[in-house]
Parts: sequence; C-alpha cells; structure tokens
Amino acid sequence: MRFTSTPRGARLARRLISHRLNEWGHPYASPANETVTLITAELTANAVRHGHVPGRDFHLRLTETEGSLQVEVTDTRAEKLPSPGIPCPDGESGRGLLLVEALADDWGVAPRPTAPGKTVWAQLRTPAVGRTP
Repeated sequence: MRFTSTPRGARLARRLISHRLNEWGHPYASPANETVTLITAELTANAVRHGHVPGRDFHLRLTETEGSLQVEVTDTRAEKLPSPGIPCPDGESGRGLLLVEALADDWGVAPRPTAPGKTVWAQLRTPAVGRTP
C-alpha cells in the first residue's frame, strides 16, 4: 500500500500492519504482531523523517512465507541510506534502527530497481500461521 509521507501516514501504516497480522492469525497481543508492528513503526517513521521527498509517498509491503514475516518500506530518497549508529546519550532520536536490528532476525536496505529511492526491509522468523487460502 501507499501512504503519504507524513506522521499521519506512518501511523496509519502501523495500524494497517497490526490489523492485517491479526487477520492472518497473529493476534494483536502476540509477540509476532507486537514485534512486526514496532518494526513497522520505526521503518515508517524513518521514511517520513529521512526519506521524505515533497509530493512523494512511501510504500509499505507485508509478506508472510512459511516461517517468516517480512515488512518492506520504500521511499523515494536514494541518497540517505540508513545505518544504525550510536545515538547521543541525551538525544531524543537515533535509536530506531538499533531497535529494528535488535528485534528483527534479519534486515537490510536495497535500492529501488526502477526508480530513485530505497527499500528498507526487516524479517522476523515465526511459526507459520498463515492466511487461509
């Protein structure tokens, strides 16, 4: 799905992920739902704060394969690549990717193949409790 590159867009994306995971058999209070929702919150906040290009939206994709959930957030800013760093001890920001790194089983960044921008993705291994075909 596509969302406006605003705090409201990031909030709606996070809520959509939580609802979709619940529909797929990962209840709201389950570790998988809470973890993927938190990862989504961090990635979408970064897309809004660091990947924002006026007039451009960010894209969100959630996939489930046997044994894993993967969330991808794509923005249109290619020159700002995310990397976890050591945040300022008194700072109010700079910890998002450290959380993603701690919570996800794997994560990374890939350039968009057909347009400017990048996709930041995170994967969580979980028991397969997928959608009903």
